[in-house]
Amino acid sequence: METIKMNKVLIALDCNTTDKKIAEVGFSFAKAMHAEVILLHAFLTPIDYSSVSYEPIMGFAGFSNLDTYQQNSEILTKTGLDFLDNVKKHLGDSSIETVVKEGEYAETILETANLYHADIIVIGSHSKKWLEKIVMGSTTEKVLHDTNIPLLIIPTKKK
Repeated sequence: METIKMNKVLIALDCNTTDKKIAEVGFSFAKAMHAEVILLHAFLTPIDYSSVSYEPIMGFAGFSNLDTYQQNSEILTKTGLDFLDNVKKHLGDSSIETVVKEGEYAETILETANLYHADIIVIGSHSKKWLEKIVMGSTTEKVLHDTNIPLLIIPTKKK
């Protein structure tokens, strides 16, 4: 059997309180494999944050003025970069690459993994209740269904 070398590990984070665990496990895995680390945060388009079904995250809610779309997109990008920079500092490795992209979560994770030729994707699973999964879907499940790149899924449900 030939050993598969893992050169690049993509760690997808969503500015959630569980991200510390996901980042630490993914980073430890990457370091054990002597692989590069890419931290990714994806955010929805600002218009999606004005939807009545949207639950606020990171303090952003109620974007209804389409004229401010670009400004709001820039704010979300900067907030994401600041968040990833803090994670990078916490992990203590200045060589970590950080990427923030706008788009649907699962699609953006997969596109970024392909763009950077990631050998594995590290992602969390919040283990939501069955009704929430049906209504909202699961990013982790979508990524799993649509990729041929190996996944390391970190369970993050609260005890």
